Amino acid sequence: MNTQANPIETEVEEQGQLEAGFLFASFKNTGMGNVIVNGVILSAGEAKSYPFVGKAYQAISYDSQLSTLRILYIL
Repeated sequence: MNTQANPIETEVEEQGQLEAGFLFASFKNTGMGNVIVNGVILSAGEAKSYPFVGKAYQAISYDSQLSTLRILYIL
């Protein structure tokens, strides 16, 4: 078992999901249009995070809807 966190950063312009098992995630809409994260609309410039809560998260879906979504997550 790896004892060190593995932070991953990416920018996406499509739909997808973070697979179950991540410990922390943040999403920021860096584009001009709306994006959807876990069913919630984020306007341009808005961010949403899922902080460490002591156990892993279930999968979370996102859709950048032709905007740009910056994602940071920790496994």
